[in-house]
Amino acid sequence: MTQIHISLAAEKIGEIGIVPITNSILTTWIVMLFLVLFAIFVNLNFSLVPNRVQSIAEILIGGLYDLFHSIVGDKIKIYFPLVGTLFIYIVFMNWAGLLPGIGSIGLKQLIHGEEEFLPLFRSGSADLNTTLGLALVSMASIQFFGIKSLGVGYFSKFFNFKSPIMFYVGILELISEFSKIISFAFRLFGNVFAGEVLLTVIAFLMPLIAPLPFLGLELFVGFIQALVFSMLTGVFLATATAKEH
Repeated sequence: MTQIHISLAAEKIGEIGIVPITNSILTTWIVMLFLVLFAIFVNLNFSLVPNRVQSIAEILIGGLYDLFHSIVGDKIKIYFPLVGTLFIYIVFMNWAGLLPGIGSIGLKQLIHGEEEFLPLFRSGSADLNTTLGLALVSMASIQFFGIKSLGVGYFSKFFNFKSPIMFYVGILELISEFSKIISFAFRLFGNVFAGEVLLTVIAFLMPLIAPLPFLGLELFVGFIQALVFSMLTGVFLATATAKEH
């Protein structure tokens, strides 16, 4: 009897030396390779009269640039490589989990005497390790640019001894910085993982037409989650680098 395979953690499919390789890492590498090859192709075939692929790239980058310019202002040239890369990387990772074969192509293996299905591919965003890594990169970048823009004065919002109230406000600000990491990681992971579980269940119960509306919904959710992650990073960057008035 066919069973639904749902695993909260990414499954190990191999290793390189002592480093375990999971199905989410494999999918992430494929997405990264696709984006790198796409960027190289556009760069090598750049023309003043853009072809179809170059036009798509220019519309994507130009639209993102204008969007984030409205958030971070005049420092867009400094922050756009970060927020733009986050959006493109996350949205393609989210959508990769919706491709045919993701979660359904795999191997059968014996675990404790029982035959279990091991999928070879899994969306990187459906792995908490990946979303936590992205959250750490985002927050570390925010702290770096904050210190670079304001110097030692950046820490005054965390350690303020002017009054007891300001001291406790600073402690709350410090706690909120760590809570943002958790919020970033679990929001992206929860939405993408829940969507994949929903599609798996619907496809198992009604495999033909029923999954199509949910597939369209998950395309939209994947786009929104990438946009939320990158826009919040931009907002926090603008806040962290703003001087007090």
